[in-house]
Amino acid sequence: MHNPYNDDVDAMAEIGHKKYLSFSCNGCHGGGGGGGMCPPLTNDAWVYGADDDTVFRLIALGTDELKKQGYKRVRTEVVVGPMPPFGTIIKTSDDLWKVIAFIRTKNPSSMEKVSTPAQTPGE
Repeated sequence: MHNPYNDDVDAMAEIGHKKYLSFSCNGCHGGGGGGGMCPPLTNDAWVYGADDDTVFRLIALGTDELKKQGYKRVRTEVVVGPMPPFGTIIKTSDDLWKVIAFIRTKNPSSMEKVSTPAQTPGE
């Protein structure tokens, strides 16, 4: 999977931020993605990987289902609360990609990893 907004995440930042807030992502990750009871989205320790496919699946499925599909932690983070599945809350993949685009603006270095999977489950 590939985020259709990767070529211009800055243009999607405001819309993505509004969606991020409307889906209550800020309740765990903070209003600007700096963390809270769950990991910050602003550092490079994305524990399952920062590629588009993994990030999309992590948000949609949550950590429990992601692990059932064979994903493992590839990095460590001090705050390690489980990610609940948001696939039933975020109704369209387009809305989820907009949220991910906002997250990318808070962590510009993550753009270097969008196409490079940190792992390939099942291999």
